[in-house]
Amino acid sequence: MQIVGLDSEDDTRALGARLAKHLKRGDVIALHGDLAAGKTTLVRGLIQALLGPDEEVPSPTYTLVQMYDAPDFPVWHFDLYRLEGPTGVHELGWEDTQTGVALIEWPERAGHYLPAGRLDVFLEISGEGRRARLEPAGEGWQERLDERIA
Repeated sequence: MQIVGLDSEDDTRALGARLAKHLKRGDVIALHGDLAAGKTTLVRGLIQALLGPDEEVPSPTYTLVQMYDAPDFPVWHFDLYRLEGPTGVHELGWEDTQTGVALIEWPERAGHYLPAGRLDVFLEISGEGRRARLEPAGEGWQERLDERIA
């Protein structure tokens, strides 16, 4: 586990960019946190690190999923906030994410479909800023965290 202080939106985007450097096909990042905790901001930094700073990265709150073609793998950005139940994830192309990377906001709504092997990122409001707690689950993530992601 690692804890990272995030004093600004730029810090949150920068954490996303650092995570992007360590991604590989089949990865899942589960983003936990209250509304306005910085989940989409972190994803924006990650996706723009992969595709360039001009890439538009809207919140998929209403579309539920956005897909991006990164150079090495596709990236799915899920926002499950409006999902009624876990079975709805299949209608969003959930199975296809195994060929790329899945970034999941409100992952608890995926229920038992959320893979055990993932990186959990807990974003919390802390005073004037935020903090991120990165908790690896499954093989490989701890080693990547040890490579100084944070």
